[in-house]
Amino acid sequence: MKINGIKDVFFDLDHTLWDFDKNSALTFSKIFKIHNVAVNLEEFLHYYEPINLDYWKLFREERIDKASLRYNRLNDTFNKISFQADSTLIHKLSIDYIMYLSTFNHLFDNTVDILNYLKPKYNLHIITNGFQEVQESKLRNSNIHHFFQSITDSEQVGVKKPNPKIFNFALNKVKAHPETSVMIGDNMEADILGALNIGMEAIYFNYLKTVDKHSMKQINNLDELKLFL
Repeated sequence: MKINGIKDVFFDLDHTLWDFDKNSALTFSKIFKIHNVAVNLEEFLHYYEPINLDYWKLFREERIDKASLRYNRLNDTFNKISFQADSTLIHKLSIDYIMYLSTFNHLFDNTVDILNYLKPKYNLHIITNGFQEVQESKLRNSNIHHFFQSITDSEQVGVKKPNPKIFNFALNKVKAHPETSVMIGDNMEADILGALNIGMEAIYFNYLKTVDKHSMKQINNLDELKLFL
C-alpha cells in the first residue's frame, strides 16, 4: 500500500489536522457568554455546522465573499432556531468568532505523532482555503507550525481549492512536482479531486467514517497514514 517516490506531503488544515468542529463549538460557547446570547448551544451547532459547510461551498465557488460567509451563516442559523438577533449583534459575533477561534487548539487524535513520524522522511506543507489572518495563528497556538516548510492559503493566491492554480502555486513555491507529491484532506471536492486533477496523489481523511463510494486511498485516523507513507 506504500506510495513510492513521494517527496512532498501537503495537508489541509481545518477538519484534517486542526479539529475545527470542537474548537468552533468552544468558541461559540465563549462568545455567546460574552454577548449574553441565550441559546441552546447544542441546538445551535446542530443547524450551524451544515449551514456553515454550505456557505463554505459557495465561498469556494466564488459565489459569495468573505463578509457574506461570516454574516449569513450566523443569521441563517439564528433564523432556524427562531432566535431574534439584529444585524449589530451578528456583526459583533462574527468578529469575535474569528478573534477567539484560534485561541482553542484541539487537534485530531495522533496529529503530533504522525507529523513527528513524517517530518524526517518528507517535506511537509499546508494548503488551506481558510482565512489568512487565522490559519497561521491556529498552527502556532496548537504548536505544530514548526513541522511545515510552507503554508499556502487561498487569500495569497486569489483562488480556492479545487482550483488548480492554488495547487500549482503551492508546488512552485517549494519547487515540488505533482508526481512526487501527495495531498491529504477531508474534502472530496476541494482536496482530493483538486489534487488528482493536477497529477498529485491524494489520501482522503474520512474522519466521519461516512459510507463512501469513491475507490481512492482513504484513512479514518491520521495514524493510518503509516500504511501509505
